[in-house]
Amino acid sequence: MIVWINGAFGAGKTTTARELIELIPNSTLFDPEVVGGALPHLLPAKHLAEAGDYQDLPIWRRLVIDTAAAMLAELGGTLVVPMTLLRQEYRDEIFGGLAARRIGVRHILLAPAETILRERIAGREVPPDLPDGEMRVRQWSYDHIEPYRAALASWLTSDAHLVDTSALTPYATAVRIAEAVGNGTVPVCDIVQTPEPTAETVASGVLLFDEHDRVLLVDPTYKAGWEFPGGVVEPGEAPARAGMREVAEETGIRMADVPRLLVVDWEPPAPPGYGGLRLLFDGGRLDSAAAGRLLLPGPELRDCRFVTEQQAADLLPPVRYERLRWALRARERGAALYLEAGVPVG
Repeated sequence: MIVWINGAFGAGKTTTARELIELIPNSTLFDPEVVGGALPHLLPAKHLAEAGDYQDLPIWRRLVIDTAAAMLAELGGTLVVPMTLLRQEYRDEIFGGLAARRIGVRHILLAPAETILRERIAGREVPPDLPDGEMRVRQWSYDHIEPYRAALASWLTSDAHLVDTSALTPYATAVRIAEAVGNGTVPVCDIVQTPEPTAETVASGVLLFDEHDRVLLVDPTYKAGWEFPGGVVEPGEAPARAGMREVAEETGIRMADVPRLLVVDWEPPAPPGYGGLRLLFDGGRLDSAAAGRLLLPGPELRDCRFVTEQQAADLLPPVRYERLRWALRARERGAALYLEAGVPVG
């Protein structure tokens, strides 16, 4: 289990976490700041300079997932993680990656009143030997108050268990968290993720269209980037039926007819991915009533939208866009296409 302590910079996450590991038996502190501190030793300075925050680097998010999983495999018990996460897509990616490893996350939000938060930031010690310490420590915290407000207003309070720490010491906060985790008041985060593949996979996507022939794209909670409705075909499952199942699970749309095949695309392995076959099917046109019944938000999807082919080019990764582009051509011609790495063959 992981207890993830979230909150604005200066909310007292780390001090609370240190108190909490004394209250939860067999618990260990994991501070993802350590991962961020290692990145200058792993990445070229130019690459690091292009990111305003190391959280924006995919390698940081992947290393946080892998390190947390490795620590739990080594130590067992509970991992206490004090780390600010203000972007929902990063929260989804990290918590989803942990869910793929069957690791449940209990999400806690430390939420002092803003006046208290500003007082705490003003009182934070700045290491005298830290270059630009005032800017790097104190001003950094002030600058992130507005993103914190935006996260509170949009998703954070509905996602995490809130603890108002305005009048609480770190120890009293830790006691409250330990009690809430122990009695089940803080549930495991409701996020869906399938296990990461260990070999080539077959995945089925279904293209659904609105009355203007725009195609439906979805924004999954469990990974970054836009995608088609669909997912990995389970052992013993027919690919078209897998696409129908995934559409129902993700969107609430239950298809009456088996969809027609548009594209078979062989995706080559690209470590850490294994590649495999990617199929796209024609799910047909939804009328306005059916389109209005899409189930959002939900545990699997953060957002969805009907887009033109040009709009899809701005949302999808290049390999998925090429797959979509050829699927639309196959739909126009009424004949399926075979692709290798997004390029028609034969």
